Amino acid sequence: MFRGKWITTKEFSKLSPIDVYHKERDRRVTEKTPQALMNNHCRFRKTFEVKNADSEYTINISADDYYKLYVNGSFVCQGPASSRHDKYYYNTVNITPYIIPGKNVIAVHVYYQGYINRVWNSGDNRQGLIADVINGGEFLFGTDDSWVYDYAREYTDGGTTGYETQFLENIDFNLAVPDWNRSDFDDSGYTPAVAKTDDDHAFFENVPTVDVYTVSPKAVKKLGTGHWFVDMGKEYTGQIHFIANGTKGQKVIIRCGEETAEGNEYRVRYEMRCNCIYEEVCTLSGGEDEFLFFDYKTFRYAEIIADTDCIDVNSINMHVRHHRFDRSGFAISSSNKLIEDIWEICAQALAIGVQEGYLDCPSREKGQYLGDFAVSGLAHMYLTGDWQMYRKTLMDFAISCSVCEGMMAVAPGSFMQEIADFSLIYPLEVLNYFKYTNDKATVRELMPVMDGILHYFEQFRRGDGLLEGAVDKWNLVDWPENLRDNYDFDLDKPQKPEGCHNVINAYYYCAVKTVEELKDELGMDFEHRSQDIAEAFVKEFYKPELRLFTDTAYSAHASLHSNVLPVYLGIAPDEAKDNIKNLIMRKGLCCGVWFSYFVLKALARLGAYEEEYELITNRSEHSWYNMLSEGATTCFEAWGKEQKWNTSLCHPWASSPIIAVIEDIAGICPQSFYNSMLETDSHIPEGLRLSIKLPCRNGSLKFFN
Repeated sequence: MFRGKWITTKEFSKLSPIDVYHKERDRRVTEKTPQALMNNHCRFRKTFEVKNADSEYTINISADDYYKLYVNGSFVCQGPASSRHDKYYYNTVNITPYIIPGKNVIAVHVYYQGYINRVWNSGDNRQGLIADVINGGEFLFGTDDSWVYDYAREYTDGGTTGYETQFLENIDFNLAVPDWNRSDFDDSGYTPAVAKTDDDHAFFENVPTVDVYTVSPKAVKKLGTGHWFVDMGKEYTGQIHFIANGTKGQKVIIRCGEETAEGNEYRVRYEMRCNCIYEEVCTLSGGEDEFLFFDYKTFRYAEIIADTDCIDVNSINMHVRHHRFDRSGFAISSSNKLIEDIWEICAQALAIGVQEGYLDCPSREKGQYLGDFAVSGLAHMYLTGDWQMYRKTLMDFAISCSVCEGMMAVAPGSFMQEIADFSLIYPLEVLNYFKYTNDKATVRELMPVMDGILHYFEQFRRGDGLLEGAVDKWNLVDWPENLRDNYDFDLDKPQKPEGCHNVINAYYYCAVKTVEELKDELGMDFEHRSQDIAEAFVKEFYKPELRLFTDTAYSAHASLHSNVLPVYLGIAPDEAKDNIKNLIMRKGLCCGVWFSYFVLKALARLGAYEEEYELITNRSEHSWYNMLSEGATTCFEAWGKEQKWNTSLCHPWASSPIIAVIEDIAGICPQSFYNSMLETDSHIPEGLRLSIKLPCRNGSLKFFN
């Protein structure tokens, strides 16, 4: 679709692409990007003349791994969403407001990281840029060897943090090239770009860029000479930004974190519990230095430390970035303020945790996990009405099936991980999309993907239809391990002593039943298998004498997980329902925060709405209240900071209360969003006042009692 050519640098033009895709347990990538070309910041430029600046100018643009676009010195946008080279995303952007009569320049900062991780489809030697500039609907020019480039050498290597997901940026302003993105810059010293004729990027879909805007601190406190403490008021995703005027060679230390240090409310815990160390040491040039970090972090607090008062305190702010999130589109009001507070920390996590994808956390992994998406995707779609982002994610994971028919757990990204539980809930995610949009065309397009998942797991199917020894992918049950309610099955060796356990088969039934339901909606023929699987499941795991389900046929242990899922899926015998409800309420949320979605929905299936509300608002150590009591402004990875060794304090997978309050407490039916009608069967606890506004396809829905 591009008329422009893929352009790259001389160094990268000599490299052959590396195939980074494989099943998790298969071969490992042994060939690597040369170390000297990792963490590569490159700037491409093109100068052109404009006679008529009043007409419309747009640009189609993409880069590998990532770009930031400037026109005549003004920042325009950044992208693209991470994707595989054979189905690569691009952006279409209106640049008319930035075009002036006469000489103009398009300048693009392109970043190639080079590591195999969950963030980028990187480590494959594919670096570069492609763009077409369109004027009045006509092609004006594109990328070719008339563009020039140079490396941005001021971004020196500060080592990596997280799971090698981010290079720290120890900026040396003495190596910076001032005004490189302006039209009056002399680029005669730049090198002509190389037009790569054998580039293998295949462009797939135009996706929106993230929103980027400035937020001022809630408080800035001077702690001493050259020492400032910054509180943004709540957690955000982006970059700290400020201006310094110091002496040449002077060092400035920047520390960011989600918490303050223990015992000192004005120092930042930059060695974060989520396994990120956010400390960078930058070197001043002696002139006016503007701190423009390229990559993003997740933090609330920052410290800026220098040996003199060289910081312009009035310039301190934060450049926040995330996928569009219109807070005016939704609102909640309740007589129970705890409901509002829980809703807010979930909403803020969704706001900053959804970047170009639904990230599990925007700090450590920065990756899009299939299981997390089941909760965060649905909650985000309710709050924003953005079904297109949800659809994009369904496609991201569908594309991963070229690696394994049974689907990968992380997509996009070059990090290969497989989780059986997550693959088996993909049809449920498609069903939620269909309920919201009634988009039969997309469901039909994805049906071969869902059939492929079922076909993949059939290799583990025994005679009665249940899965046994499904060891080719990780059997998760829940995460972290200490929140599995002592699930009585060795998940490290799932084939021993017998390879058939409850949770994986519950998800398998869910997948089969959901595919049947979707095929029925599409008028497609199919073999009815779900009922046989349900009967085999009950026979294998249900203990009539306990009126509970056990973790395996050979165990007497009835975990929360083994009983929640049969109720949620509607296959628990009627005689067991009261016992299971009592078990849920006795155990409470002894599960991970992600699995709480199924716990709450199971109570709703039992008609136990008072109990569901009780769990949402409970004040135990396993609660959203506990997150709030520990200072949360976004929901956590676990119920409390100490419940996991590397707890992220921004994890959108904990946002199930938004779904439960909308669907169960307020009783707003997902299909009503598509129809722009409010169909409710609310279950408001006595004495609770609740009002909710949500976006829908044709306006907004408002509920109140």
